[in-house]
Order: sequence, then structure tokens, then C-alpha cells
Amino acid sequence: MKNKSLWLLGLIFVGLMVYAACSSAPEKTLLDKYFHAVSMKDNQTMAAMAVEPLVIEAESYQIVENPPVQVTPVKLPDLDKQEAEAKKKMEDHIGPVVEAKDALDAAKDELDYARTSRARAALKKKVEELQAKYDTEYNLHKELQAAYSEAKKAAAKEEEITLFSLGVKSLPGVRSMQGEIHQKDLVISVKTKAGAEKKYKVILRKYVLKDEAGKPYNGRWIIVKFEPVS
Repeated sequence: MKNKSLWLLGLIFVGLMVYAACSSAPEKTLLDKYFHAVSMKDNQTMAAMAVEPLVIEAESYQIVENPPVQVTPVKLPDLDKQEAEAKKKMEDHIGPVVEAKDALDAAKDELDYARTSRARAALKKKVEELQAKYDTEYNLHKELQAAYSEAKKAAAKEEEITLFSLGVKSLPGVRSMQGEIHQKDLVISVKTKAGAEKKYKVILRKYVLKDEAGKPYNGRWIIVKFEPVS
């Protein structure tokens, strides 16, 4: 009975050690699978593992920099709020642009129908002033449009990465979910078949979220991108 208990304890200990080893090195497992997919020209598997797949012809690779996992709060709720605010600013500014354009067009019509040189001089000055005002409002509106476009793009990209980690194509309410982003920024050295060596920064992420009801959504480790290191 004693020997059996010791055997069970030993088995549990070995199991825990194996689990700890696997869970503490997700980057090795992920990259091994990715480079195997590259060698097999398995684009489908590569696309299922990396947000931005990159074909890296590698004879072998090694991790040369492996910093600890960084844990930060999710960014998507804030990015969604920034997008909404930027959109409102842009839409609220449509009125002033239209008003400035209408005033400018009206002044131009007056100038076209002016009969005296004195009236034409006064209206020409008015048109120039209204043109300057319209140009200011128009340029400001272009800036607001650009800001909205950037905010929308940033939120959409973060949502894409979040859903990719969660393994779903869509998820209602994902933009309001709270939680954490686990990230590792590795540096790997890749040796090509020709013997050359190249370095890449590899960004890995995993999302751990909860919805408003407290339901957990635990994502998987994914490759966000490969960045060449000069």
C-alpha cells in the first residue's frame, strides 16, 4: 500500500513537472509548429497561428532573447471609445463646414451680379474672407476625418487580434470585455538552408477576458507578427 501511494505521488509529480514545462514555454511549441508548417508549405496552418503569416525559409532557429511575459489591461474598450469620440467630433463638424460653404457660395453669387465697381470691390473682399473661413473649416474637417479613420483602424485591428486569440470570427460585446493581454516579445535567430542567419522579433499574445456577466473567455497564444531585426 505504501509503495502504491509513493508510486501515485511520483506519477503526479512527474505530470505536474511536464505540465509546468509545457505551460511555461508556449513560445517554443508555437514556433516549432509554425516552422514545421512553413517547411510543409502549409499555408492554412500558418494562417491559423499568425495574424500576419510570414514565410521564413529556415533550416533551424533558436530563441536568443526570451523576456518574461508582460501582462497589461485590454486595450479594445478604450480604442472603441476613442473611435466613437472621433466619429462624433467629425460628424458634429459637418454643420460648420456646410454653413461656411453656403455663405461662400452666396457671396460669390452676389459678386457675379454686382453692378458697380464699389460693390464689386466690397463683395470681392467678402468672398476672400469667407473663402479663408471655409478653407479653415474644410482643412479642420479633413483632420477630423483622418483622426477618425486612424481610430477606427486601430480598434478594428485590435478586435481582429482579440478574436483571433479567442478562436472565433465574431463575438457580440467583445469590445466592452475587460481582462488582460499576455505578451511576449521574442527575438529569434533563423539559419537558412544557404547558411545565412537572420534575426526576427516575434510578438506573441494571449487574451484572457470576461464579459459583463463574468463569463470567462480564455484565448490561446498566437503570433501577432514577425519583425525583421537589423
